[in-house]
Amino acid sequence: MRRLRDGSRSLCDEPALETQDLILRPLRLRDARDFHQYARDPEVARYVLWEPHASLTQTRAILLGLINQSRQEQLHIQALVLKDSGRMVGTIGLVWRDWESNAAEVGFSMARDCWGRGLMTQALTRYLLFVFACLGIHRVEARHDALNPASGAVMQKAGLCREGVLKERLFYKNSYASVVLYAAIARDWLREHSNNG
Repeated sequence: MRRLRDGSRSLCDEPALETQDLILRPLRLRDARDFHQYARDPEVARYVLWEPHASLTQTRAILLGLINQSRQEQLHIQALVLKDSGRMVGTIGLVWRDWESNAAEVGFSMARDCWGRGLMTQALTRYLLFVFACLGIHRVEARHDALNPASGAVMQKAGLCREGVLKERLFYKNSYASVVLYAAIARDWLREHSNNG
């Protein structure tokens, strides 16, 4: 294990990422019940590409797929776990990685009863620090449905910059959706946020 000059562990050697209220750690199969509890909610699934989970069996299959995809494609998909209860209340991770250009897109979701408490901003800020400082990714993007400005507010608070609107960029849930693109470059983001992670 790498040690810093003062004897402490390196940021990149921590077994889990932490914020004031959350632990971010790799997904586990035993997260299925907590995952299903919020992923079955139509409001949680309203502005994402996936549909509400119909059964615990479906959630288990999706969870296994995410674990395998994260490992195989090095997407570092993390469970968001409340420190005070140990409940898994969301996910955050890379949606894709462009290895040649050293770029990636981050995506996230969270249980509805956790909305509006600043938890996703904590998670995204901490995750971006990990992505830039530990994975060495140069550019991170994030996008949200233009009808879901709350997601954009999280991106902005976490230090991503709005780059524009991609008109009717996606077709999902039976209609075309315009999406708002946010992004950050490692050197700029780290200069502003590395002491706040």
